[in-house]
Amino acid sequence: MTLVHTALLSLRRNLMRSILTTLGIIIGISAVIVMFALGEGAQREVEQQIESLGTNVLMVRAGSTKSGGAKQAVGNVSKLEMSDADAIKRDIAEVVYVGASNGGQAQVVWGNQNWSTGIQGTNTDYLHASNWQIAQGRYFSDSDVRSGAKVALVGHTVAQELFGDAEFALGEVVRVNKVPLTIVGVLKAKGQDMRGFDQDDILIIPISTANRRVLGRSGTNIKRVQRLTVTVDEAQNMDYVSEELERLLNQRHRVPVGQLSAFRIMNLSAMLSTRAEANRVFSMLLAGVAGVSLLVGGIGVMNIMLVSVTERTREIGLRMAVGAKPKHILIQFLIESVTLCVIGALMGVLLSLLVVAILQYGVGWTMALSPMIIAISVVGTALIGIGFGFYPAYKAANLDPIEALRYE
Repeated sequence: MTLVHTALLSLRRNLMRSILTTLGIIIGISAVIVMFALGEGAQREVEQQIESLGTNVLMVRAGSTKSGGAKQAVGNVSKLEMSDADAIKRDIAEVVYVGASNGGQAQVVWGNQNWSTGIQGTNTDYLHASNWQIAQGRYFSDSDVRSGAKVALVGHTVAQELFGDAEFALGEVVRVNKVPLTIVGVLKAKGQDMRGFDQDDILIIPISTANRRVLGRSGTNIKRVQRLTVTVDEAQNMDYVSEELERLLNQRHRVPVGQLSAFRIMNLSAMLSTRAEANRVFSMLLAGVAGVSLLVGGIGVMNIMLVSVTERTREIGLRMAVGAKPKHILIQFLIESVTLCVIGALMGVLLSLLVVAILQYGVGWTMALSPMIIAISVVGTALIGIGFGFYPAYKAANLDPIEALRYE
């Protein structure tokens, strides 16, 4: 305890220099923690997006073809139909759900309240394939889809905008394009998708109701769908099912062999996983840069400790003359070095907490603080104190007492 007390007195004697020395450590530690918080936040955001999409999901849309060298619009030739969804589920054993959907934008009216939102006409498989869960009420059923029932599932955002509270939405009747729809279920909130759109700003209705009544489709358009959401049983079957989907759809729509597929099949989970990996690499690069700042702080500590040894050479000689052993001198200077680093680390943690709070609540960035990273940073900084403080401490411990006493 005497050595610790002596070390603290020495640091207090040169308070301003000690504070300036810790600045490098403070900046380095706070930078490391903030960078990891940013990276972890981005990672969790991607994981939430993958979870909201559902697992092992393939998205199928009508593609584009070339005619006379000119590329035509997406979905211009081949069209997806409800019969395609039935065929996929029947003929490909690895497929669990095939969700069919058509979308549009419309004004939803309730009493004197109204809200413009996305209208999604779907079958029941779509609700499971897209991982929609019910907070209140029930899903609509297959019989609702077959009969074109005037029922709806309302997203959390729409429920709040119309009713003030999602709890009041169940059982209410809203009007969309003058069609009355009874809300039979309130969907659990999902948040934003990968493009930043609010997934909860939606009203989901049976696809037959959407095509015949709400979206104003007629003739052959009643059977057509904009996209299919396909859920595969296991992740390792994704590539195989993607190939089978392309083969089956090309066969059903009589796409000539050798011609580019008329359908676009996207593995959304793979796209998000790639993005997550890119975020992880970028975060590690930023953390590496922050680590360099911490290293520079450690070098600053070594420099100041060397200066301290030079200034206190006579004091060291005097202590040795009255019985202090080299190990006592070594330990004292190591304690000073570690104390500087640990104080800097603790102040850096406080600074990082402040920065994270500002970015998360003030700017709205997604941040995720890890207690493990904070603990590792503090312990690592203490080790930096030992590593960079050892040489000055060793130099002090090996001074010749007689030469040290003569030092002016």
